[in-house]
This record gives sequence, C-alpha cells and structure tokens, in this order.
Amino acid sequence: MSVETKTESQHDLSGFLADIEGIRTSTDAGVIKARSLDYYWYSPLLKEQLADKRADVIVTPRTQDEVVRVAAAIARHAIPVTIRGGGTGNYGQCVPMEGGVVLDITGLNKIIEIGEGWARTQAGARIARLDDACAETGQQLLMYPSTRKIATIGGFLSGGSGGIGSLRHGVLRDDGNVRMVKVLTIEEEPQIITLEGPDIQKVQHAYGTNGIILELEVALTKLTDWIHTAALFDGYIDALQFSLDMLDAGLDCYLLTVVERRFSQYYAKFGELFPDDRDAVFAMVAPDDMERFTAEVERRKGRVPFAMTLEEIHDAGLPPAFECGWNHTTLMALKADPDWTYLQVAYPQPIDPSVVAKQMERYGDQMFWHHEIARMHGEVQVFALPIIRQQKRDDIYKAIAEIEADGCTIYDPHVITIEDGGMKEIDTSQIDFKKQADPYGLMNPGKTRGWTADMARQR
Repeated sequence: MSVETKTESQHDLSGFLADIEGIRTSTDAGVIKARSLDYYWYSPLLKEQLADKRADVIVTPRTQDEVVRVAAAIARHAIPVTIRGGGTGNYGQCVPMEGGVVLDITGLNKIIEIGEGWARTQAGARIARLDDACAETGQQLLMYPSTRKIATIGGFLSGGSGGIGSLRHGVLRDDGNVRMVKVLTIEEEPQIITLEGPDIQKVQHAYGTNGIILELEVALTKLTDWIHTAALFDGYIDALQFSLDMLDAGLDCYLLTVVERRFSQYYAKFGELFPDDRDAVFAMVAPDDMERFTAEVERRKGRVPFAMTLEEIHDAGLPPAFECGWNHTTLMALKADPDWTYLQVAYPQPIDPSVVAKQMERYGDQMFWHHEIARMHGEVQVFALPIIRQQKRDDIYKAIAEIEADGCTIYDPHVITIEDGGMKEIDTSQIDFKKQADPYGLMNPGKTRGWTADMARQR
C-alpha cells in the first residue's frame, strides 16, 4: 500500500528516536516553538493560518552521516519532515504543517573549499560566515538576502530568489550563479544525487519539498570594498529615475534601492541622514565610481549625506546599506507598527515611472513604497515591496487585483504554496524530481500543489 503522512498523534516518534539515538534532538516546548516558525508573521493571513503549527521533535545533525541516518529513519517510520536553516523565510517555508520532524540543518555548516571563482560549502553555513571566509581570499558572494547575518546558504537556495547583489549578478536561477548542489533522498537507503547546470533548478526555490540539500558550490566574484551610501532627492520619481539613469550609464554598484521619505520614521538610526522631507536611494557603490555617483546626485539638486566603507558604517553605529532595502524594510516597519503587511510586485520591462506615480497617488497613506532594482537574464528588472495597511483578505486582494491591472506581476506573500506565491504554475521538473528524491511524499507536506497522494511510491 502507499505510504500516507500520518497525523501528529499517529507519528511513531519513539521508534524514530530509537533509530537515531546519539543524534541531537529536542522535544522541549520552547525549542519546538522557536524552530517551528519563520517570518510568516509579515502576513496577517499567514499569521492566522500558521501560528499554531508545531513539530513533534527538532533534530539537529552535525555530520552528513547523521543526516543519512535521520533520512532513513524518517522514511522507515513515514514521519513528515520540514528542513530548517536560519528560519528567515517569509512564507512559512519551514513551518511544519503536519507536525513530525523539523530537521535543523545549521549543524551542517562546514565551508569545504574556496577556489578561484567558486566556493563549496555545506548547506547549513551562515551566509555572513561564508561571505567573510570568501573575503579572506579576495572574493565575495554574487548575492545574498538582506538577512545575511542569519540566513543559511542552503535556505537561500531553497526559499529565496535574489537580493543584494542581484543588480550586478542576476538572480539565483540565472546560469552559473549556482554551480553544483548535492541532495540526499528520503528513503530507507538514502541516495546522494549531484545536480549541475540546468538540473539545479529542480531544487531551487522548491521550499525543501524534494530532497535534503547537503552541499552547494556557488560562484564568486572579486572582492570590492563597497561604499555604503545614500542619495537624497526632493521627489520619489526623481530618485527612481536617477537610479535607472545611473544603471544606463554603467555605474558599478552592488545595490540600488529607492525608499520613499515616509519610511524615514522607521530608519531611526540614521536621524538627519535620512530626513522625513527627502526620498532616498540607498546604494553600495564601487569606490572608483563614488565620485561620479556624487557628482550626478548634485547635478540633479540632490545631496549625499554619507559615504562609508562597511567598517566605517559599523563604527558609526549605522545599518549597512544591505539592511536598508528588500524585506529588511518591511521588518523595520513591522517592528514599529505591526498593523503593516506587504506585497511583492514586479514591473514590466522596461519600467514606466509614471505607473509608479499613479500607484503612489492611488493608495496615499495606505501604502508606503520602495523599489528594488535587479537583473534577470541580463535585463534590468524593477521590483517593489510596498508596505500596505490592509489586514483583511478582501482588501489585500483588491489591491493585488488593481496592481495587476496596471500590468504588474504579484508574487503573493500571503500564501504557503510554491505555485500560488511565485511560480503561478506547477513546475513539473521539480515534481518529477520529488518522485525520485522524496518518493513517499514526506517532505514539507502542504507546500506544493503539484504533489498528490497517488504519486507516492508503493511499499
């Protein structure tokens, strides 16, 4: 008969725990709560749906051999498993919908080797630690999320798509950014599968539904001591247009994020460096291009309030530029005012700034805006992550429908499935790989609509 995921009360935890004796586990209620949650609370809809979800046990292996033992025991006892890294996802990616095991992969954190243009690492390595190790060789990561200090590299591949650095190097799915992924299957005799080239997309942004990522090899670039800076303008569209024009002019930068003045109240550490009567462009600019950046800001009647290296930023007690954009902006607002939530918007290429102006006028005080500039497949792609006052489902989806009517695409942050959030369609290659890597359908149940119970392998 087929293996079906059991309800929480039916999980054979005693047998499972006996099989993995000697591996670190916890059934402490506080530990279970902390390791069963992520940043889903950005969304009031997910907060309602996920707040009471808990694992039965947290398992924290330290070696690959221990992970293999855990995977075999999970398959043997048909217990659902959810993989967890730093837990910084926003969509409940690592929240266990059916209890079972949360497999905390942060113990698998060895940086294996750094070569010329690449780094090989275990999946549980913190991104900040990996990037710092690369810096010691004169290199750096191509991109990372704004949660660089906490997030793991495996979690970034599983739940992310891009972030700081995507302006220069594209998104994770772009060719060559990730060079190799080693995946473990969930079977009585787990197998290790190595994915390279286009096959890596089988597990990228799959929410940990189709195999345990053990190792990755990622591409690196030459280290740059980026200048963390800001440009202030008397008009949001002026700030956005400046950013687009500087890209057209070939500015060498790692980050350009346009943040409207109403956010200044949430950027309290900056004080008068980000006043409430100016709109800002937070940037990471190459030292050799800083003079050109400043000159162009001043030519457009703007001003540059600070320009510091990362070390200088830390010494001044200011946030680095990479914590001034993407979803860190949402986090800062929510810490001060929990009545906000957010949307994720992608604009048609090339962006028409008049559409942004129309949207800002339409929503007034109900929506505060910031725009993130990246590249996808070599082309400039502008995103927005506006915070929105609406807390009710009908109001949120009314705004989504209106923005989609403007020609934009919404990556819905108020749903838990891969397809409904971003892909908008079932990725059959990921489902086909799940049949191979998770044949009993035990991994992160409820997070993909592409898997159905009849797909499970017969015992």
